[in-house]
Amino acid sequence: MAKFEIAIQGLKVWGHHGVLQFEKDLGQFFVIDANLVVEAGIDDELAQSVSYAEIAELIAKDVQQNPVNLIETLAMRLHAAVMEFSPRILSAKITVHKPNAPINLEYEDVLVSYSGENG
Repeated sequence: MAKFEIAIQGLKVWGHHGVLQFEKDLGQFFVIDANLVVEAGIDDELAQSVSYAEIAELIAKDVQQNPVNLIETLAMRLHAAVMEFSPRILSAKITVHKPNAPINLEYEDVLVSYSGENG
């Protein structure tokens, strides 16, 4: 077994998260980055690793349901779901970008990251 980093960057998902009512009603795109450290085999077998496609689907489905007020809460929830996906995932960092946050100033991005290890 060896340790590998798997990264999913820029996963764009429509969700209804936010403090303001119009955010909940209308929804907006959120962009998710997931950086995982996994323990995997080196025998060229998916069964010995973690499917990034399945992780992406897991994240997308989660973002699309159960709206929350804070992207901090969403980042923690996504982290928990990813960590529960497989014991091969040793640690994960989840970043939630909210590029259309309701700020009346010019800005590039709003984001929150949450990370932690398994065990």
